[in-house]
Amino acid sequence: MQEAQVGYVKTSDFMSGLKAGVSIAIGYFPVAVTFGLLSKSSGLTLAETLSMSLIVYAGAAQYIALNLLSLGTGIAEIILATFILNSRHFLMSASIQARSAKEPLWKKMIYAFGITDETFSVASLKSGKITAGFMFGLGGIAYGSWAMSTLLGYMFGASLPDVLKESMGIALYAMFIALLVPSLSKSQKILTLALSGAGFNFLFTYFELLSTGWSLITSALLASIGVEWLYGKRRGRRKV
Repeated sequence: MQEAQVGYVKTSDFMSGLKAGVSIAIGYFPVAVTFGLLSKSSGLTLAETLSMSLIVYAGAAQYIALNLLSLGTGIAEIILATFILNSRHFLMSASIQARSAKEPLWKKMIYAFGITDETFSVASLKSGKITAGFMFGLGGIAYGSWAMSTLLGYMFGASLPDVLKESMGIALYAMFIALLVPSLSKSQKILTLALSGAGFNFLFTYFELLSTGWSLITSALLASIGVEWLYGKRRGRRKV
């Protein structure tokens, strides 16, 4: 007996993706609620806030864009900073593509939009081929949670107790730590990259050499180029 399909997507794969994405949906709630609250406090309209979550759909990039907007940073700097920050998605998408089942390109183009650090991690742990049904379920519940939580944060975040609002303010930092620390413990290269990037940014901002937006962009580029050059030379020495 063939498995039931909904819109050419196997329901078994879709439900499997939904179940796998429940934990992501729960984790997105405080971060997205905080984003909605901060967006309103920064003067963005509901439409602008929702548009960022529905179209950009990149937690860290949205927070950084919000901060840069509040500092009066130019649009070009914000776009470039977002592009550099999200350039890792090229690698994540390529990795998913290498393990994806043979399916129409249009399906892959749709679920590629929903690839985030969290959905990529879950999909990477899946055994066997990665199907469109699984990715639709996984990405769908995560995307829905992010959008709905952003809406709730914008509309009702101000009515939350002050203690809760202050504690949720560290949600972004908690997310960064959760993503960064496991990688730091496994790779000296990533640790070097993080420290050098932070060092460059500190120097540029402390001595007021660059604006906030360009400081972030330049620090990321210099750290990436420097670390790749350093570790490239090390690999060359080992081959000799």
